[in-house]
Amino acid sequence: MAALTLLLPALAHIEAAGTPAILARWLVRGDRLPDAKPGHETVLRECFEFVGTTLPTAALTRDLDCHDASGALWLRADPAYAMADAVTARLLACGTVDLSRDESDELARALRPLFGDAGFPLEPATPTRWYLRCPPGARLPLFAAPEDVLGDDLMQHLPQGENQQQWRHLSNEAQVILHNHPVNAQRVQRGQMPANSLWFWGAGKLPEWVRAPFTRVFSNDDAVVALARLAKVAVVAPAPAVVFHIEANDTFLLDLANIRDPVALERDWLNPLDVLLKRRALYALHLRFVAGERITVKPAHRWRFWRKIKRASPR
Repeated sequence: MAALTLLLPALAHIEAAGTPAILARWLVRGDRLPDAKPGHETVLRECFEFVGTTLPTAALTRDLDCHDASGALWLRADPAYAMADAVTARLLACGTVDLSRDESDELARALRPLFGDAGFPLEPATPTRWYLRCPPGARLPLFAAPEDVLGDDLMQHLPQGENQQQWRHLSNEAQVILHNHPVNAQRVQRGQMPANSLWFWGAGKLPEWVRAPFTRVFSNDDAVVALARLAKVAVVAPAPAVVFHIEANDTFLLDLANIRDPVALERDWLNPLDVLLKRRALYALHLRFVAGERITVKPAHRWRFWRKIKRASPR
């Protein structure tokens, strides 16, 4: 029988929106496993095997965008919007500033001398995804992923570790250039969000090999798509009509980590999966929440009536 690994948002986020009844039953009657370290990166490291201690998001997305990532060390330097308040500055957008291609090209042109002189050529691939090609042997500090920073105090997420002062200086200089650029002045006049900062993250090299225990992967996440392709696993965008056509001995990954609507989650995904469990078309359903919770649900678990299900919170 088939087995499915289901990636889901943090359980606390689902509960805050109102836990779907099916998920509430799975949580109570399934087997709770020890929690993993929280974070999207941890989830992906559980699903894909490759050399390295971190997820090289920059190299993975560069390979999707330009097919030239092999052999180089890459760092994302994405256009972002930061706003100062009375106490600090906060990152309010990264990758969602909605620059046009012409705007992206003009801003990048102004920044290229800064990064080129530092030895890190700036190579935008799309208006939302910019890259720094790092020289061989470059020693980089630790950079925080945007999802860990959005809305928070930027001072708590500055580059930490080796050469941190260089990267903090580059960040400050880039902010000055972007703040004074006519493109951003025009965007503000039009009521648009300015791209007044860059956010560095996702450093790493493209893995030479990737292994995964799946026959199919369903995901819209670019890092997941890139890993699946490197592992030579068939990958397509999630769609219930496709995902729920299950063949014997399928082992597949369904990535729903970005779904925030509990009604759609239950209607489009959880309900059909529950039907497959009842029919024993699925041998096991492995729930992997971004915050670290781990649950395994099997067909026989539905008979654990002594485990009382909490009433779902009103939506």
